[in-house]
Amino acid sequence: MARTTDGGAQAAPVPQRLLAAATTLFAERGYDRTSVQEIVAAAGVTKGALYHYFGSKDDLLHEVYGRVLRLQQERLDAFADADAPVERRLRDAAADVVVTTIENLDDTKIFFRSMHQLSPEKQQQVRAERRRYHERFRALVEEGQRAGVFSEATPADLVVDYHFGSVHHLGTWYRPDGPLTAQQVADHLADLLLRALRT
Repeated sequence: MARTTDGGAQAAPVPQRLLAAATTLFAERGYDRTSVQEIVAAAGVTKGALYHYFGSKDDLLHEVYGRVLRLQQERLDAFADADAPVERRLRDAAADVVVTTIENLDDTKIFFRSMHQLSPEKQQQVRAERRRYHERFRALVEEGQRAGVFSEATPADLVVDYHFGSVHHLGTWYRPDGPLTAQQVADHLADLLLRALRT
């Protein structure tokens, strides 16, 4: 994010400032304990500006997670479509979702803590977006199983759930100042996934 010399973020576009402020406040206080007034004050904008870009606090929460999921979907599609053996493509995708989750840990923690507070319509949208991601990831597992590269002993759905269970749990234990970098965690989890799939 672009910053001014005084350390503020006033040079950043208004939507980015609002999202940054909302992410920080939701992570620190929780979605339900953060007011719209606190968000606009932290972003240095008016309520009118917030409602110009986001219809509600609910829209902000939806976008906090949506931007991460869009990034991950775009990257997964690129890995899946790459001209490389399926084992390489799956490993790259499995590692990438760990790295991008860790790089956006506040966003993902907020989401898993607060998804139930989204409107039913937005919850349905998010579930559909997540399902698309999981289905593309599962398709790589199934491609490898059909090709005989991966074992068919475990159903592809369970393999996907196993990996994403680990990913979703990152927010409860990973610390940037801990013994492992994001890439090291990603490599370990991707290797575990591939070991589970090898014939």
